Amino acid sequence: MGFNIVLIEPEIPNNTGNIGRLALGTGSTLHLVKPFGFELTDKRLKRAGLDYWQHLNVIMYKNVDAFFKEHQNKKMIFFSAAATKNHWEIDFEDEMFLVFGKESVGLPKSLLKNNMENAVKIPLYSEHIRSLNLANAVAISIYEGLRQIQ
Repeated sequence: MGFNIVLIEPEIPNNTGNIGRLALGTGSTLHLVKPFGFELTDKRLKRAGLDYWQHLNVIMYKNVDAFFKEHQNKKMIFFSAAATKNHWEIDFEDEMFLVFGKESVGLPKSLLKNNMENAVKIPLYSEHIRSLNLANAVAISIYEGLRQIQ
């Protein structure tokens, strides 16, 4: 049991480290799509991931096209504040790909446009915030998925 967590061009090493730790703790695989906004040797990535990083199932891709070419027929859900459906409206499945964009701008507009029927958001209840922290959004999503499939 587990999911495939996909980070498209992650920018903040602490988020990626925390998400890696979450992936390991939930039996999920972490997919990292380049370019990154940091080096994998960044001590902030290592600190957030602690000594768990060596046990993590992580797969890297040179770019978005390489990722989608390899996984073109997989079931994917795209997380975006621009989506109209909430994340609890989808039926999570074991090994599903949960795709998240970079911290500053989210998913590429063309990718979101082509996948809007499979896009979901985590609802926010204040007009004073645009989005959640990426690591928090991934955690919320993973545990909603685990709740559904267990």
